[in-house]
Amino acid sequence: MSKFACLLVFSWLLIFCQGFIQPAIAASADLKLIELETFPAASAINLSTLAADKPLYIKLWATWCQPCIEQMPHFQALYQAYGDKVNFVAVNIDINEKAEEIAAVIQRFGLTMPVWLDTSGQLAGTLGLVGTPYSVLLNSAGQQVYSSHESDKALDGLVQRLAQGQQLPVASSDNISSAEQQRFTAPYLQGEHYLFFTATWCDWYLAESRPAMAAHCKTAQQGLNALAAKATDAGWMGIVNHLWTDDSALAEFNAQYKMAIPFNIDSQGVLFQHFNVRNIPALLKVKDGMVLTEISDFTDPAAVLQQLKQAK
Repeated sequence: MSKFACLLVFSWLLIFCQGFIQPAIAASADLKLIELETFPAASAINLSTLAADKPLYIKLWATWCQPCIEQMPHFQALYQAYGDKVNFVAVNIDINEKAEEIAAVIQRFGLTMPVWLDTSGQLAGTLGLVGTPYSVLLNSAGQQVYSSHESDKALDGLVQRLAQGQQLPVASSDNISSAEQQRFTAPYLQGEHYLFFTATWCDWYLAESRPAMAAHCKTAQQGLNALAAKATDAGWMGIVNHLWTDDSALAEFNAQYKMAIPFNIDSQGVLFQHFNVRNIPALLKVKDGMVLTEISDFTDPAAVLQQLKQAK
């Protein structure tokens, strides 16, 4: 089975499992205060600025996500049908994004709803994002009532019911606690560490939509063992984005690149959010929880080593 087919199968498994395990749900007040960024003005904004008496449809998406692009006409059609009774926001997850690519999607599909950026990844983490596209519905009380990777009749019906004033039952919560988040970050709050952030899919899933990015991922990952063997003044850890990823995908990734350093899946994006990693691949040198340097250009290994050496 091809990797793309595996990704599609995994996406369907996520959709199937969603009926049994609902994603993370934050208190409405916390959710509304998460700082986002308008596009293209880049001004700070949050969900509290929307009409408080209306339900809300949040669509998390990326320009390089093919299913996201396929769902955009339907998203715009729903906005045209219910935008007077339901708040709509298209929230780009802001991972490996370029402003011109976002603008091109807006123009291509004539998107007229607000388009914002989740520049910290906090909204995605709070809503339990495991893969885009991701539609989240909240009632007028700010409670999460539905989420799905699909754009189908089930979604249509729920949006219509919210538009008609129905509150709908609140979805159950499987939120990651503050204690768990601290457990994930604690190992990197003392001492020096090299943290390599990437994704199991960035070298092949982006090959068609973002070939230069895909090639850069491959280059960085192919050279990682040699880099780690020369930079030995701190411990190494590889961290893969949790989107569209499971243990088998990570095992395949490790086998393909014969990784000599340990890799873990970043549970619900905690480390990506904590260190504000918005582009992959990225290498951080961290001392006592503080980022000394962040490297995203791996074309010159000697220059990378020099930059790591100079970071004190």
